[in-house]
Amino acid sequence: MNLGKWLQSLGLVQYEASFRENGIDSEVLPDLTDADLEKIGVLLGHRKRLLKAIERLGARQLEPEPIEPTTPHVDTAERRQITVMFCDLVGSTQMSTRLDPEEMRNVLRAYQEACSVIIARYGGFVAKFMGDGVLAYFGYPLAHEDDAERSVRAALEIVAAVATIETAAAGTLQARVGIATGLVVVGDVIGHGASREHAVVGDTPNLAARLQGLANAGRIIIASSTRLLLGEVFELKALGVHVIKGFDAPVSAWEVLRETENVNRFEASRSNAPLVGRDQEVALLADRWSDACGGKAK
Repeated sequence: MNLGKWLQSLGLVQYEASFRENGIDSEVLPDLTDADLEKIGVLLGHRKRLLKAIERLGARQLEPEPIEPTTPHVDTAERRQITVMFCDLVGSTQMSTRLDPEEMRNVLRAYQEACSVIIARYGGFVAKFMGDGVLAYFGYPLAHEDDAERSVRAALEIVAAVATIETAAAGTLQARVGIATGLVVVGDVIGHGASREHAVVGDTPNLAARLQGLANAGRIIIASSTRLLLGEVFELKALGVHVIKGFDAPVSAWEVLRETENVNRFEASRSNAPLVGRDQEVALLADRWSDACGGKAK
């Protein structure tokens, strides 16, 4: 019952509390008399106005307050393979004890801006800033067949760019990066305002963060899942297996040294990832190739 709005339309909203306290609703409203209104404290002029309005209203009940239409929840999350990059500014905690807060703010802004520009250039998506940490996705919302390669190129450029940032901090700034690839569920937007972020469910972001923790200053560490997709595009150094908190099995890791030079691009980009579930297609392709080599191709 929209009693309050009805009284407001008459300029008599001050009586809403009295109406409700005395149990007056749309059902009894047409039966009210001048004496009834006087008893609950309505002024004479206001009683006259109310009685005229009730007469116009007749026996019709007040319209119920309109219900706001609800927008059905649309589940936009999807299952994807993405490459996750976690980048960290080395020594930021110690730096913050030496610098004025405004100077430290300028350091972080310059660092975050450098990371954002480079990540965007390689088709990545900055999901979240966490102080001196930057979480980025390659493969969401836009996917590319070489997202793993893009993430490593971006990481190499970030490490180089951060080292050139001029700030009030003494010494050279250094970043370190962890990268992992895997299946996740991504797309849910959580939080409000400045805390809004595109959440990822899966162990890939955790692995990227843990690998970043293994990296020395200015270094990039990748997981075996990312290594499998890179072919020979980059020179890598095997770091063996590591027991990582939160993971049951030991994790293999590689350090990215540099991009491979003077190597055929086709050969370098060939992934070591095997074809899975394509036995029939591979056999057919082999048969057709055999026919072509024997001059039987149509």
